[in-house]
Amino acid sequence: MMIGYNKRLRGWRFVLFNICLGLGHALVLFNAGAYIAMLPRIAGGLDIPPSFATWTQTDYMIGLALSFPVGIWFSRRIGEYRPFIWAFVIFAAASVACAYCSSLYGFLAARIVLGFSGGLTLPLGQSMILKEYPDRRKSVGIGVWSLFTLTPFTLGPPCGGWIADILGWRWLFLFNIPVALAIAGMVGALLYKRGARKIRRRFDMPGFLLLALMLGSLQTLLNQGNDKDWGNSTYLMTLLALTLITLIYWVIWELGTREPFLDISLFAYRNFTIGVLSLFLGFLCFQGLLSMLIVQLQLTLGYSSFLAGLVFLPMAIFAKPVAGVFHEIVKRYDARLLASLNLLGFAVTYFWLSRFDHQDAYAQLFWPKLLEGICLGSFFTPLTALLLHGLPPQRQWRAVELASLVRIAGGAFGITLQGIVLYQRTPLHLNRFAEMQTPHDHSFSQIITKLNGAGLSDAEAFTKLGGMANQQATILALNDAYWLAACIFLGLAILVWFANPTWESSKRTLAQAIRRRVMGLMVREV
Repeated sequence: MMIGYNKRLRGWRFVLFNICLGLGHALVLFNAGAYIAMLPRIAGGLDIPPSFATWTQTDYMIGLALSFPVGIWFSRRIGEYRPFIWAFVIFAAASVACAYCSSLYGFLAARIVLGFSGGLTLPLGQSMILKEYPDRRKSVGIGVWSLFTLTPFTLGPPCGGWIADILGWRWLFLFNIPVALAIAGMVGALLYKRGARKIRRRFDMPGFLLLALMLGSLQTLLNQGNDKDWGNSTYLMTLLALTLITLIYWVIWELGTREPFLDISLFAYRNFTIGVLSLFLGFLCFQGLLSMLIVQLQLTLGYSSFLAGLVFLPMAIFAKPVAGVFHEIVKRYDARLLASLNLLGFAVTYFWLSRFDHQDAYAQLFWPKLLEGICLGSFFTPLTALLLHGLPPQRQWRAVELASLVRIAGGAFGITLQGIVLYQRTPLHLNRFAEMQTPHDHSFSQIITKLNGAGLSDAEAFTKLGGMANQQATILALNDAYWLAACIFLGLAILVWFANPTWESSKRTLAQAIRRRVMGLMVREV
């Protein structure tokens, strides 16, 4: 006879359970955030170009996105703790493969499995921790869960950079193995023979496979576009056709089946569509710019992995406190106003960063990153309130599934798309520099004279000047990417006003308040 979740953990078991789930949550996110700072070193370790190393991050995030709805299905169909344990066992096995694999495609496959298994634990872990708290204290459980959320955009990069510089990038995966197995073992021991109330719901395998094929082919198309010259490649055109055909067939299937993998009929709600679109484009820009900057600080400007990661540390100062405050503010104000102000804040931040002009001016990055941390902390909550407004309670979990997948996939697309912007704009600025700097130009002659005075021959001076020109062209291309993102955020700040107002009376039941906080937290998981 199954034993339900009616007997909660107490004392030291309860404390240990919270630590295990929080640590597991942090571990999965750390493998997304810390990994970004390691990309140049991973490219060197696998003897591949940096653009190829980016595949291993984008495909990890695609695996993470696909697994989120699967994790929610597991929690309702067979309970949480058994899938949670097996997911961390698989996570440890995939970490072993990542730590010792020396080929690109073997490593890439291991990263996809790592992302998928890690993504399963996110909704499972949150559901488990909430069940251990009584109704009147579930908000405390959410706070504990959030406390362990070491966001991959703040603390992850400097930690990952330190590991890469001091120990070597493979140690990230070696650390995963004992931690993941310890979490699986302790959670299994604490919840041994624990049962669950099962909700019989068919798993839409055709819908899942079609979506996986569509996202995989689209991400591969974006990953390899620059290397294979886009429209001039039959291979890429085949991928494009496969993506479009699969997308059309998937939409038809999901709308026609009784229990779809994702409920895309939710896009009939105006607020949901506007909220999800804002999350998708906003996270696409944010995640892509974060990855692009941390990589180029190392490749172009000569930063170490650790120093490049430290650039993002100022974001950690305000991100979490602001996120906690916004959970209360969103109850009292129209989410459209809060979302619009936040998106305008991102626009100001990125216009500010688009003026970066000196590789050694750390202060030029510190203050905008401080403001970006404030914007990050206030980004997810109002948009979550916006997209959930007006939805029937029984459809809100389906909305969370779809919004989470779209947002995480947007982050993967953003990493690749920002690389495309950099790839396209750098040669343009380099050509402009070559047009302006000629032997007949006075400033050109002055530069060569100064380099000659430093002991360089004419040939060495021209080589040095070429390197300086390439560095400056890359900086200007980075500025272009930030300027474009700022324009997108401006557009989104206007778009949210087309949604229906969401202000509600501050008087609501405890269950309603908890549900809002749960939904907001799940959407800002990663």
